[in-house]
Parts: sequence; C-alpha cells; structure tokens
Amino acid sequence: MKLVTYSEHKTPLRTRPALLWGEWILDIHNLARVSAPLGIRIPRTIQTLSKNALSTLDVLAKGPKVLEDLQKLSWRIFNRIDREKIPRTMGKLKEVRIRSPIYRPPIIRDFYAFEDHVKAARARRGLQMLEEWYEFPAFYYSNPAMLYGQDDQVPYPSYTKTLDYELEVACIIGKNGMNITESEAESHIAGYTIMNDWSARDIQQPEMKIGLGPAKAKDFATSLGPWLVTPDELQDKKIGPGKFELQMKATVNGKHLSDGNMNRMHWTFPQMITRASQSVELRVGEIFGSGTVGTGSLLELGQEVHPWLKPGDRVELEIERLGVLRNRIIETAKS
Repeated sequence: MKLVTYSEHKTPLRTRPALLWGEWILDIHNLARVSAPLGIRIPRTIQTLSKNALSTLDVLAKGPKVLEDLQKLSWRIFNRIDREKIPRTMGKLKEVRIRSPIYRPPIIRDFYAFEDHVKAARARRGLQMLEEWYEFPAFYYSNPAMLYGQDDQVPYPSYTKTLDYELEVACIIGKNGMNITESEAESHIAGYTIMNDWSARDIQQPEMKIGLGPAKAKDFATSLGPWLVTPDELQDKKIGPGKFELQMKATVNGKHLSDGNMNRMHWTFPQMITRASQSVELRVGEIFGSGTVGTGSLLELGQEVHPWLKPGDRVELEIERLGVLRNRIIETAKS
C-alpha cells in the first residue's frame, strides 16, 4: 500500500490523506463512496478514520490495527475497480499537489549507516575510518519544522556557499515503543520513503571539529517523499531483516550523478530502532534517515564531478519502488 498526503490546487493549505494506485489517488474521505458500489463493507475503524484524518500521520496515529485494516481494504477495492471505469470520486495524481507524507514529525533522527559513504567522505578530508563507527549506529537530530515535500522549492540558505544534497532512504515509525529488541523492531516500521538531507558543507566542517555537529549545517531543510510505501510492497526485494535490494540514484538538472543500493547498508533500520529506543520511547511519526548511500552526495563525488548546488538547480532522488523525490533550489528571500 502507498499512502500519500496531498492538497488540491484551489485549497493548498488543506491537506488530506489518500491511497495511491498507479496514477490515481483515492482520498480516504471517499472510501465509503467508492466501496459501496463494489459491495465492499468498510470496517468501523476505517469509518471513523475517514471522517477525521488530515494527513498520513493522522492515519498512522490510529495504530497498527487501523493501518492493517486499511491495507486489506485497499487491496479489495483496487482489485475490484474496473480500470476502464475509474470512479469519479478518484483523482489523478498529476492534478493535485503532493505534500510531505509526514508533516511536523515528532523527531527526525538521521543515521550514518552506509560504510561506503563514510569511508569516501572521510577520505576526502584525509581521515581514516573510526573504530567506534562499527560499534553502534550513530545518529544526530534534525529540524522537524523545516520539512519539504514533492516539488517544493527549497530556499538556498543565506549562510552557506557549499550546498549539497544527500541521497537517503527513511523509515517512519508506526507504533510507539521503548527498549525495542532487534527482533521486534520491524513491527514498529509503518513504511519507507525517500529523504534528502540537504547540507551546508562549509558550516558542517567547523561544527564537526568542535564535536557538537552537524547542527546548523543541517538546520534549514530536509525533503521527504513523495509518499509512504508500506513494507508489504517490498517483500520480494527483501534480503534480510530491514534490508532490501533497492536501486538508488540522484540527478542534478538531468545529469546522472549518484548510484547506490539499499542493500549496502551496514546498519539496518531494526538496529537503529533498537539503539534509539534504549530508555527512550519512540513515537508514531518519527523519521529515521539512513544516512547517505555511497556516491550519494557532492562531498563524496568531488567538485571535479559536479560543483556545489546553486539556485535554479533541480535535484531528483530516485529509489526503486519508492518513487522520485524532486525539488528545485531557489534564491533566499531578501528581508
């Protein structure tokens, strides 16, 4: 199942959750109107949800049982719909504005899970790998208030001259929990999406030397989307607990720059969840970023491959089965 948060162009501030089916979206508020002609009964849990939910986060907040019921219902609906006679209550994806699947999450934790990236990025700075990196999955906190979605314009931060993208996959927490074991961690994952951890490299370097970074270097923007893909959609690509065979790539202005695969993660999402939940309660809607895949940033590729990003650049991150996350960088508004 794919869950999308969207708004109509005529009411851009009003968001709604929907199910995605190919190029079509089914607003959760319209489930009854689509189900009735098909002879499908809607569970009571979904009836309540369809009246009140304003976003994908609202759907997840109702708990895993509701998400499971919605998944079963979506399967039944989309298997009975005549592709030649799409219900009028369903809309086309291209006719709406796709928003970040999770808006104002409780917390964003970004990890450092791909060994290839860590080695290459440190080598660029003349540094060897740290032994401690192999002891536990490390993370930092990012700014949940500065989240951008599909096709949003990302303002170029006024305090940097070296703007970079980072190609990452993210998981969304779908069930609260504390001291979660690695064996049960996957049951806390509602789904996966694409994440761009925009970075100000000239700010990051001195912050890291102080030992409290990255902070301001990552404070201004994180992109997420285009939608949330539940784990059942990826089972044929699964190669181990929390590990999938999914191709990852990035382009800037149509130029193909980054190539990677999720299977290269040294630290898995279950391991990250176990680490983060030690004596801490994880909450529904929290975002866990994987960290950058190998070749997934300009820092790693080098200026000989592509210069730092500038206003007007269009960055597209693509992950197999998860879609394409697009953003254009714009000049910072003058005060």
